[in-house]
Amino acid sequence: MSNSKDIFELFKTGEEVNPAHPQFAAFMEIVATTRKLNIALNNALEASQIRKILSEIIESPIHDSSAIFTPLHINFGKHTNIGKNVFINHDCSFLDLGGITIEDDVLIGPKVSLITENHPIEPQKRKSLLCKPIVIKRNAWIGAAATLLPGVTIGENAVVAAGSVVSKDVPNNTIVAGVPAKPIKVIT
Repeated sequence: MSNSKDIFELFKTGEEVNPAHPQFAAFMEIVATTRKLNIALNNALEASQIRKILSEIIESPIHDSSAIFTPLHINFGKHTNIGKNVFINHDCSFLDLGGITIEDDVLIGPKVSLITENHPIEPQKRKSLLCKPIVIKRNAWIGAAATLLPGVTIGENAVVAAGSVVSKDVPNNTIVAGVPAKPIKVIT
């Protein structure tokens, strides 16, 4: 781990980030701003308001064809990309330091957690962060209360069954279920 590298690039490249990094305070300021915007997001009543505030959080426009039900919890926001015609149901959590990409036509059920962040196993390093991206490909469906762990890609047209914990990539046109999630069916 290098304290001379940009902290935001370290998050995206999966290198260890220690809280002693010189940019950690700047990172925490962004988190504080995101928290404030998250409160506004979760108190917004109109779909257009929700899209506008979420666009501000992720610093990218949310297409009018996408629908987001609140509450939605985001810890950072700047590393999230959301495609067109996406549906995100209520009470989801996005921890996006490692990057979250949600392609077009994706359905995300209620209480889904997208977790790109982890910690080293060694106790002396445990407060550091290790991040890996999550990618959800076109037309995938993530069932209620599923958890996607750092570094996974959900293939095109794939389905993650409700309550599953995904720790490995899911191939295109495949249904996975369980803890940990395993393939149970190929969609033909």
